[in-house]
Amino acid sequence: MKLSDLLHGLPGLELGADPGLDIQSLAYDSRRVTPGGLFFAIEGEDADGHRFIPQALERGAAAIVSERSAPAEFEARWVRVAAIRRALSTAGRSFCGHPERSLRLAGITGTNGKTTTAFLLESILRAAGLVTGLFGTIEYHVAARSLPACNTTPESLDLAIYLAELERGGGSAAVMEVSSHALAQERVWGFPFAVAVFTNLTRDHLDYHHTMEEYFRAKRRLFEGLGTSPPEVAAINVDDAWGRRLLELPFARLITYGTGAEASVRVKRFSQDAAGLKAALVTPAGAFEIASPMLGRSNLMNIMAAVAAAQGLGIANDQIRVGVEELATVPGRFERIEQRQPFLVLVDYAHTDEAIRSVLTTAREITRNRLTVVFGCGGDRDRSKRALMGEAAGSLADSVILTSDNPRSEDPLTIMNDALVGIQRTGKPCILEVERESAIRRALSQAHPGDVVVIAGKGHETHQIFEARTVPFDDREVARRVLNDLGYAPGAADERS
Repeated sequence: MKLSDLLHGLPGLELGADPGLDIQSLAYDSRRVTPGGLFFAIEGEDADGHRFIPQALERGAAAIVSERSAPAEFEARWVRVAAIRRALSTAGRSFCGHPERSLRLAGITGTNGKTTTAFLLESILRAAGLVTGLFGTIEYHVAARSLPACNTTPESLDLAIYLAELERGGGSAAVMEVSSHALAQERVWGFPFAVAVFTNLTRDHLDYHHTMEEYFRAKRRLFEGLGTSPPEVAAINVDDAWGRRLLELPFARLITYGTGAEASVRVKRFSQDAAGLKAALVTPAGAFEIASPMLGRSNLMNIMAAVAAAQGLGIANDQIRVGVEELATVPGRFERIEQRQPFLVLVDYAHTDEAIRSVLTTAREITRNRLTVVFGCGGDRDRSKRALMGEAAGSLADSVILTSDNPRSEDPLTIMNDALVGIQRTGKPCILEVERESAIRRALSQAHPGDVVVIAGKGHETHQIFEARTVPFDDREVARRVLNDLGYAPGAADERS
C-alpha cells in the first residue's frame, strides 16, 4: 500500500519520504520491523521509540513516522505528523482494510466492573449466535482463538489486526474494555462504537491522571467519540454521580441502568444464596427474570450494564437470559475456589478502596460466620489510596491479614505501613505477613465452617512483580495448594475429620 494512501487525511502531514513508497508492513516496536515496513516512533511512558530508529532502519524500515522534525541524516525517510497515535491508528485501519466498518464494537469503561461486564456481554452475543471478539484485562478472544492480554486495551495497530482476523473468521461484533490510559493515549482513535458503557468511577490511576476530574475527562472521551461520531447507544450507570454527569452529552440513544426508579434498566426483585443470584428486571424491551451463578450486588450491576448494552445492540431478552446464565465465572472476579472445604474462598481483583468495599459487602451478605480478607497494595502506584483500602478492609472484615501485592520497586513493608494506617482508624486488629503465600496459608488455616475468606488484589494475575524479578504467583493456585495441604483435596470429605 502506498505511503500517501496509508496516511491520507492526516492534518499537518509533512512527507520527506517518497509518497509513492510501497509499504509492506507497519510496526511501533523496532523488533517487529520487516523489510519495507513503516516504523512509528512513539514516545511512551517507559520507553522512547526514537531511541530505536537505528534498529528499525537496520531491520529494513522504509520510512519513519514521528511527531518530531527530521534529523538531517533521515530527511529522505521521514514522515512528520501532528499526533503519532492518530497516525498509527489511521495507517493501521487502512492497512488492514478497515475491519471496524463491518463490525459492531461495544466499548466498556469505568473503574470497576469492566471485565465482568465485557465477559457477560460477549456471552450474550454468543448466545445470540454471533461470532465475537473480546479484548480486556484478562485475555483476548478472536473468534475461536484466545490469547493472553498485553494491555487492557490493545494498541490501535494491534486492534486493527485482531479485528481483521475476526472479520475473516466470520465475526460481526467485538466487546472491548476501554481503559482510561487507552482513551488518554488515543489507542481507539477512529474506531466507531455501536454502544459504549459507563460502569462507575472511583479513585484509581491518579498516579497517571493526577486528579479525579482528569480521570473522568479521559473516560468521557469514549462517549464523545475519538475521531468518530459519538456511540450510537450509550449505556450509563445512573447510580454513579460521575455517570449522571455524562447525561449532559447529546446521545443519539440513551439506556440508563441502576437501582432507582428513574433507570431504564432496573431491579424489581433480587435474591441470592451460595449458588448464585436471581433478579427480576424492568427494561425498555420488557420485564424478565434472570439468574446467574455469580454472586453479589456488584455483579447484579454488571449484569444490568450488559443487559442495557445488549438491548442497545438489538439482542432479544431470551438470548440475553441464556447468555447471562451460561457465564459461570470470570477469572479472578469473585472467583470461588472449591475443594469441598466447609468455608467459602473467594479470589478477587479488587485493588481500590471502593472495589474492596464492594467485594467485602457482598461477602458479608453470604457469610454465615466470620469474614476474613487477605490483601495488599501495589507499589509504584497511587500511594494515597493505600490507607483508604486499609480502612475499607478494616471496616467490613472481622479479620484482616495485610500482605504484599506487586511491590515493584518499593519496599513491601513501606507499602504495608501505608495501608496499616487506614486499618488502625477502624480499630480492627490486623495480622501483618509480608510473604503473600504465608498470608493466604494463615487465613485458610484459621477458617472455620461458615466463614468466608476473600483474597483480594491480584485476581487473575499469574505473577508477582518485585523490583528486580517477576515470579510465578497465582492466588487461585496457591489457595488450592494450601487447601490440599489442609486435607481439602477435590473429592475429599466436606468436613475435617
